[in-house]
Amino acid sequence: MGKYKVAIIGCGRVAVKHLKAVSKLKDRLELVAVSDINTEAAQKILAEKGFVGTKIFSDYEEMINTVSPDICAITVPSGLHHKIATFCLNKGINILLEKPMTMSSSESKELYDLSVKTGKKVVMGHIYRYFPLVKIVKEDLANGDFGKITHGIINVRWGHGQDYYDSAAWRGTWKSDGGALMNQSIHAIDLLLWLMSAKATEVNAMIARRLRNIEAEDVGMAVMKLDSGALAMLEGTTATLDNNKEAMFSIFCEKGSVSIGLKKGMPSLHIYNAKGRSQNMKYIIKQIKKGGFKSFSYALNPHTGIYADLVNAIDNNVSPIADAYSGYSSVDTLMGIYKSAKTGSKVSLPLSEDFKSLEMEGFFDQK
Repeated sequence: MGKYKVAIIGCGRVAVKHLKAVSKLKDRLELVAVSDINTEAAQKILAEKGFVGTKIFSDYEEMINTVSPDICAITVPSGLHHKIATFCLNKGINILLEKPMTMSSSESKELYDLSVKTGKKVVMGHIYRYFPLVKIVKEDLANGDFGKITHGIINVRWGHGQDYYDSAAWRGTWKSDGGALMNQSIHAIDLLLWLMSAKATEVNAMIARRLRNIEAEDVGMAVMKLDSGALAMLEGTTATLDNNKEAMFSIFCEKGSVSIGLKKGMPSLHIYNAKGRSQNMKYIIKQIKKGGFKSFSYALNPHTGIYADLVNAIDNNVSPIADAYSGYSSVDTLMGIYKSAKTGSKVSLPLSEDFKSLEMEGFFDQK
């Protein structure tokens, strides 16, 4: 089959992962252009990754009107997602949108509705859905192999020093980024609820700013009630050592448990049956049989899996694994968490009224 033309909007640090993925899938994808207000930075990153000669634009609208891409990857600060994604979808372009989808529940719902209206594919940068074993584990949980699910726990200890936040004025702001929950933990929330085949219906949450000099939180915790009757707990923080990052997802069931994630950049897997015996090798073999050894390479750069999934979705007119609804649902849940922290009370989900991160401005100044 032919190649899809790809354009990237935003050439910050995450764009490197996109360039690697496009290069890996060069039989189906062709990078035709990038845009960034800092064209020198764009030129530098393209040269480093072997894309010398690629067209560079300072204006994304001019780029799209000039090169007419099939796919646009949007990697700009989160506060710009809604405007740019809306423009792309209305132009009939499929998009890969980094998380979070937007900074408000209503804007995320608008993008989801627009994707349905236009028929264009939206795949979210929810990288954890594309890790090896995850889909197989989800299927077995849904099929009841582990019995009734009692609860799930997310631990996202993704340490960032003050230098990370100081590297760009928008980092850690309520307008463009949010804090440890919005930025570092939203795709973890997405994965846990997806694995548990459930939606959050109630949430109680608290946030704090302990070590980082930012507007938003560097520590957040929440307890969620799910429509299945199970409970879920979230811990998200950037106020830990930046050389000891970890993101773990644990699900406890009637007939066993599943813990999967990353610690110091290395995969961590602990799957047990009802007798407490490890099922790790069983699932590794199942993954090899289903996806081959190459499927494990997605752990090194999940964006390769995301792009491959988007290509498949366009080819076969099916929904991506991390589709537009997952983007809306995760933002709605996260905004419910922020609203609960602000009001100090339980919040029902989905939200009946819009809530945006900007409504958290001044939250810590009042404490």
